[in-house]
Amino acid sequence: MSIDEHKASAPDPRSDDEKRLHELGYAQELSRSMSGFSNFAVSFTIISVLSGCLTSYTIGLKGGGPVVITWGWLGVGAMTLLVALAMAEVCSSYPTAGGLYYWAAKLAPSNGPAWSWFTGWFNFTGQVAVTAAIVYGSAAFLNPLLDLQFGYSVTLSHTFLLFAILLVVHALLNQFGVKLVSVLSSVSVWWHVLGVAFVVGVLAFKPSHHQSAGFVFSKFVNETGWQYGAYAALIGLLLSQYTLTGYDASAHMTEETHDAARSGPKGIVNSVLISVVAGWVLLLGVTFAIQDYGEAVKDGPAGIFIAATGDTMGKLLILVSFGAQFFCGMSSVTANSRMIYAFSRDGALPFSAFWHRINKRSRTPTNAIWLAAGGAFVLALPAIWNLTAYLAVTSVAVIGLYIAYVIPTFLRLRQGKEFKAGPWSLGRWSKPIGTLAVIWVVVISILFILPPANPITKDSFNYSPIAILVVLGGAGLWWVLSARKWFTGPKVQGSAEELAAIEQELQSLG
Repeated sequence: MSIDEHKASAPDPRSDDEKRLHELGYAQELSRSMSGFSNFAVSFTIISVLSGCLTSYTIGLKGGGPVVITWGWLGVGAMTLLVALAMAEVCSSYPTAGGLYYWAAKLAPSNGPAWSWFTGWFNFTGQVAVTAAIVYGSAAFLNPLLDLQFGYSVTLSHTFLLFAILLVVHALLNQFGVKLVSVLSSVSVWWHVLGVAFVVGVLAFKPSHHQSAGFVFSKFVNETGWQYGAYAALIGLLLSQYTLTGYDASAHMTEETHDAARSGPKGIVNSVLISVVAGWVLLLGVTFAIQDYGEAVKDGPAGIFIAATGDTMGKLLILVSFGAQFFCGMSSVTANSRMIYAFSRDGALPFSAFWHRINKRSRTPTNAIWLAAGGAFVLALPAIWNLTAYLAVTSVAVIGLYIAYVIPTFLRLRQGKEFKAGPWSLGRWSKPIGTLAVIWVVVISILFILPPANPITKDSFNYSPIAILVVLGGAGLWWVLSARKWFTGPKVQGSAEELAAIEQELQSLG
């Protein structure tokens, strides 16, 4: 047998994942060590019902009350599942860390670079905002516990300081504790499942008094200051829609996941489906346990826990919930940094070469990690003085992420039968599911830039439209003045030989 014949018959040592990544034009720079369960775990952890449901619970209490919390969750959950299904189908075709903006480029035969550019910037904005919202929410949840235990009073400045400390801890964990982050991401799934069971179990049996079923399933409350009840109820849906975000993390982690074309889509869909069920059970448990509605609006779930179960058990419930929120913040920084890494790989961020650098030892995007944390810090700065800053940040997260989620779906619908499905496909359901997903995102994008409270003052002003305008207006101006002349969409890294050389160098340095 000749040398050439031997080479032709020799098995290719690369996995199917690496072959597909090469076909998409990228080298295997990141360590592909995640299982399908770990991929699901990242998205499930970022959705984190013990984080989103609890830290934004007062939004629902003011905007519609129990009826909106209970039924609004199921309605929003159903629509979110449609968005997730549509996203998962595209993920199966293009399993890359770039995720949404890469998909937009490939699905738009004309003006692909423009679609990719703005999808990426919406995704970047939403990712930074959701990190800010998650970590600030966890700080706001921790502050009452520290007040009860150590007298660290609940003030805007104290909460913001805790927020900054937690951001630094998350960034350091992602930079130096790579293996620990992977382990904690898997542990967090069980923490969330068992944590919800524990919280709901305690709230079911410990309180001496529970609200009636009529209260939980039909009580309407409007404390927004607006006279229109329907408007208040729509504002209250932000509780549910904000919680059910972040599941694009499974797409951003596909370059680190085995059997990515199947595991990524499954991670997206299963994380939403399980979160909808777990979240509804949790919300019912908390709402049944409300002792005094006025105090619940003022103190939130932490106050509900204390009032319903006493100081000792209440503190334990707060601690269990904060643990889940800590995992959530950690995973959010992980996913955010991977999106930044991929977006800067294609030159779409200022100083892209700096943000794209890989730590040769850990094979993680260290600089991108700190940009994720730093961006979240800047976006949440108004929380030092603005009482509704948390609501504004959650609005930015929902609008930025969901527009980025649905642009590839819209482009996939335009392709019709020309779309080349991956191994995970919706088949004939693709068009109706995708159409409903697009309509839903248009609705919520308008809804969550509206003022949530009346009267509108400097303390209650929803600055989310300004934040979105500044970031995306800047991205738009950059596109018109410069980027449209040189940004061609996602860049491939070279020929098969060049990709192999990149991988060999990383392996030699690892």
